[in-house]
Amino acid sequence: MEGEWEKLVEDMKGGYIRALSKLITGVENRDPGWIEAMKLIFKDTGRARIIGITGSPGAGKSVLTDQVTRLFVERGLSVGIIAIDPSSPFSGVPFWVTASE
Repeated sequence: MEGEWEKLVEDMKGGYIRALSKLITGVENRDPGWIEAMKLIFKDTGRARIIGITGSPGAGKSVLTDQVTRLFVERGLSVGIIAIDPSSPFSGVPFWVTASE
């Protein structure tokens, strides 16, 4: 799996969405070598930030996410959104937004 992680990271950096999907799944599943993969990615994160948005159903999380995303994009930032249903028996974690210059 070692060389496979490096290839996935390289492909992700090249813009291949499928590689990003496989990386996310591998890290989420804690597949062997996931920490090394994260180290490969971390050095290129620059000044990226993580923002967590949580709340009860109907509290306005989607509206807030939309508005925050618009602000970041208007300021010339790149935005990536990972939304996960915390009530899901598979994930059970809140969704978060990342933005970087």
